[in-house]
Amino acid sequence: MRDTLRGIVELARLGNCVAAGALTATGAFVAGASGAALPTALAAVTTAFAVAAGNAINDYFDREIDAVNRPDRPIPRGAVSPRGALATATVWFAVAVAAAVALPPLAIAIAAVNLVALVTYTSIFKGTPGLGNALVAYLVGSTFLFGGAAAGNPRAVLVLAALAGLSTFTREVIKDVEDVAGDREEGLATLPIAVGERTALRIGAAALVVAVAVSPLPYRSGTLGAAYLAVVAVADAVMLYATYESFSDPAAAQRRFKYGTFLAAAAFVVGRAAVVA
Repeated sequence: MRDTLRGIVELARLGNCVAAGALTATGAFVAGASGAALPTALAAVTTAFAVAAGNAINDYFDREIDAVNRPDRPIPRGAVSPRGALATATVWFAVAVAAAVALPPLAIAIAAVNLVALVTYTSIFKGTPGLGNALVAYLVGSTFLFGGAAAGNPRAVLVLAALAGLSTFTREVIKDVEDVAGDREEGLATLPIAVGERTALRIGAAALVVAVAVSPLPYRSGTLGAAYLAVVAVADAVMLYATYESFSDPAAAQRRFKYGTFLAAAAFVVGRAAVVA
């Protein structure tokens, strides 16, 4: 029983859920969510439970690939049955839907699109070269957009959503390179399998270069203060180095890249706080 409960918690990837909820709250804060505490909280809860459900669905469909790439995950090691993972995902999706219904119409629409995308990602899009990466990139970027919509000002976070999406695309390509062995055995046509690992990494690097090039825009437009520019410069440097590192060590690179993305989100928070102050 203890291993089963532990396995259910592991299905959710609590760190990812908390991070996704925090990114949604960040989007709401950047959008100027003063006096919108309840919608912000509901949006963060919606995001966290939707991500948990999506991770459980992903593990269900990826159970044979994980037996090769990640045998310590709950389903391959026998802690949770495939049917149990689906049942758990259903409950978490229900909680996400219940939290979302009190939000503004645009936020509900974004949540509905994202829930469908989460369910269909592994079963339909994951094995399509580049498309699966683009879908995950959209989902991460949309967490900020969702927070902005919950706060009633989605336009304020469009640049943030775009930057998050571009950088996430790069990290997803790096992760695909790391997982080539299991994906090839399962017959998936991911980007590195379709075009080659180095070519895929170059495509990912190009997306990041675009993100870095446009990252100063919120400061130049006056939306965010100078503190944003200082922190985002560090984030850009971390992600650029991780992308360079991915050509020799994709596993280490994708972990380092994650730190860069959190730094970038922090840059928006401190930049917004400086303007408010």
